[in-house]
Amino acid sequence: MTLDNRALSNGSPSRLLFKFAVPAIFSLFVNEMYNMVDTVFAGRYIGENAIGAMTIAFPIQKLIIAIGLLIAAGASTYSARVIGEKNFKELKKIVINSFFLTIISIIIISCIIFVFKKNIIYSLGASSITYTMTDQYVSIILFGGIFLCLAAVLSYIMVSLGKTKILLYTNTIGVILNIIFNYVFVIQFHMGIRGSGISTVISQIVAFSFAAVEFFKMNKKQNFMFFKNINSNIISGSILKEITVVGFSTFIIEIADAVVSAVLNNVLYAGGGDSAIIMLGVITRVSMFMFITIIGISSGMQPIIGYNFGACRYDKMKEILKFSLKTVIIVSAVAWIGFILGANVIIGFFLKDAALVHNTASAFRVVISMLPLLGVYYVTIYYYQAIGEAKISFILSIYRELIILIPLSVILFNAIGMKGVFIAYPVTDTIVILTSMYFIKRAFKEEFQDGKLPERVGARA
Repeated sequence: MTLDNRALSNGSPSRLLFKFAVPAIFSLFVNEMYNMVDTVFAGRYIGENAIGAMTIAFPIQKLIIAIGLLIAAGASTYSARVIGEKNFKELKKIVINSFFLTIISIIIISCIIFVFKKNIIYSLGASSITYTMTDQYVSIILFGGIFLCLAAVLSYIMVSLGKTKILLYTNTIGVILNIIFNYVFVIQFHMGIRGSGISTVISQIVAFSFAAVEFFKMNKKQNFMFFKNINSNIISGSILKEITVVGFSTFIIEIADAVVSAVLNNVLYAGGGDSAIIMLGVITRVSMFMFITIIGISSGMQPIIGYNFGACRYDKMKEILKFSLKTVIIVSAVAWIGFILGANVIIGFFLKDAALVHNTASAFRVVISMLPLLGVYYVTIYYYQAIGEAKISFILSIYRELIILIPLSVILFNAIGMKGVFIAYPVTDTIVILTSMYFIKRAFKEEFQDGKLPERVGARA
């Protein structure tokens, strides 16, 4: 069994981060295009109520994605750590257990959603107008969930093994096919929101097939023998627990979006009806594009930190963390300027009504006003996740959206109406940025300067 570990250890911080972050950014960009393509086709060729239906379905999609990324991020980070320790026997167990956990989890959650679909859809803010479309869309996309999640797990594990471009390739194939099939089913065959859902599922199946082929090729080439001599004893409760614990903060980051969307759908519907939900849906999708660089840099940093932590290279960890913070702030600021200046044009891609475009763009500018510094928050989460500090990363993960944003949105909505919901975003971001700065300062002072990281490695040995 052979593996070139230089991808995770050698080179300057800029070179290492570039190698891992750029493919992650591009893969996230392509991945977000799934929702973006569906939304553009919905708004332009089906009607604005279709955007409302997709906004209501969004928490369901996000739940499935969150489960997949929980396992993918947990398995990837755990894999990077054992690779740093040269423990290839454990690596095989991680791979098999992550596949098992993905299949079982997605089958169970999809069945539960399907059985209680009507009640779930109405609880997410559907009206009599948007229910039928939402039901049609959800019924179809549930079938693609297992392929989406398995593709993520396969790709993330391959990234930890040095194949940094696999996420980009997998997601690019999916999104290109999604565009093509949306054109065929929505525009040419006039299949409405059903066509959009079918396009997404077919694209996910093909993307998974590509990732699976690449994974088996890598397994054979590097002689990992992941699937040789497998028996029921290889399923380990301790490994399943470690994957879940390590990936849980990633799950919370993703699921928090679903919870926020579900709560705000109901709050905004009470204040502005279906139009308010449409506004939120467009703002959410455009905002996701702005988070691509932030999450890409943070997640690109994670396996590098994880490997060097396992290899006890603390000076390298410090260099990577410091460079990641500088990079995420600069890149976020540049993206922020572009989105602030082009807000009306960007929102106009989704909506036709001039008044709705104007109101949505104004709210969007308020929502993203603290974005240039928000990257510090996500770098902090991924850093503590990489070194196995699940408690800190978990608390930070739920801090922004679940602990602060939701209660603050409800309070400000009751105080000043719909504007209060959008004002809650920059207020929340200011609080979490200051909190993250405290943890980053602690990381540099107590963990690097005072030498507490070696103690943590010893505790895990």
